[in-house]
Amino acid sequence: METKMENSNTRKHYIDNIRWVTVALVVLYHVVYLFNSKGVISNISVTGIPQMDGILYFIYPWFMCLLFVIGGMSARYSLEKRSNKAFADERVKRLLIPSLAGIFILGWISGWVTNRYTDMFGGNGDVIPGFIKYFIFCLMGIGPLWFAHELFLASMILLLLRCIDKNDRQWELGGKVNMAVLFLLVIAVWGSSSILNTPLIEVYRNGIYIFMFLLGYYVFSHEKVTDALAEHHIWLTILAVGTGIGYTIYFYGENYASQSCLKHPFTNFYAWIMILAVLGLFKAHFNGTNAFAEYMTKRNFGFYVLHYPLLVIIAYVITSYMQLPMLLNYLLILTGEVILLPVLYEIVSRVPLLRFLLLGIKEKK
Repeated sequence: METKMENSNTRKHYIDNIRWVTVALVVLYHVVYLFNSKGVISNISVTGIPQMDGILYFIYPWFMCLLFVIGGMSARYSLEKRSNKAFADERVKRLLIPSLAGIFILGWISGWVTNRYTDMFGGNGDVIPGFIKYFIFCLMGIGPLWFAHELFLASMILLLLRCIDKNDRQWELGGKVNMAVLFLLVIAVWGSSSILNTPLIEVYRNGIYIFMFLLGYYVFSHEKVTDALAEHHIWLTILAVGTGIGYTIYFYGENYASQSCLKHPFTNFYAWIMILAVLGLFKAHFNGTNAFAEYMTKRNFGFYVLHYPLLVIIAYVITSYMQLPMLLNYLLILTGEVILLPVLYEIVSRVPLLRFLLLGIKEKK
């Protein structure tokens, strides 16, 4: 990557790069997830190629946890420049409003498509008023917006902790963490995976996600901590990739999104090692920017919010009206997403009301 010279006062581009690369992985994950054959509920009731599910096992344990770590780091840098109130106002605008508005503007799409494969109304759809079906479709189509809900909650908890710890002693303590302590933290990570998980809607893993966010804020926002990871990034990366391969082989065939799998020590060890490796690798080699990286950085949240309804529509059209080999379905859906998602973003970003409600962007004065 072509880089621009940096000093300690400039933007930390490796954080931006981790964020947009992870969002790209989210898109890839969802392409494969739609056709998974491991029992994970999907909006498209079409079974794909079982071997493709290996991608899901390799990515799922750590990629969202990594986004919460990055979110916590970014919160620290943001709060160094603004007050708690200004930060809270920004979180409402950038996270809470899009996460709620997106349910009612976009969520119905996923719910409607799901109903095309599975009759959610038991044959009584014709007698149920349209507005009731609309609300049901919306609630069925929350999709990836849960991340914004969880990130907003973590941000509000952080503000509470900052009010309690006015002297910032906990953050100073986080700066004393070394490589040995980082490895031992895997025990706390494992413990967090078993607490505050919501019943039924298991995607809200409050314990581990909030803990990861706070680790990002209190520990990984220290330069000395990420510098140590960058120094050891080679063997961390080798260990993480090797563990990921072993993890995929070990759990292959099981429901990788079930609580029994997500609470397993192996799952949490793999997730933690991969997070350490990615932070070190990107700080060591991808702490710069170029035109494409800046383009993705500016749009990564919008791409995250908009990608899933578009993906579901593309998948529905291809699987319903085209009889194609399954491998070609994957390729066409991914290609359609790569081409149409930027177009959709540019359209939404030019409509003032949608730009505010879905992307959290106000008109500049």
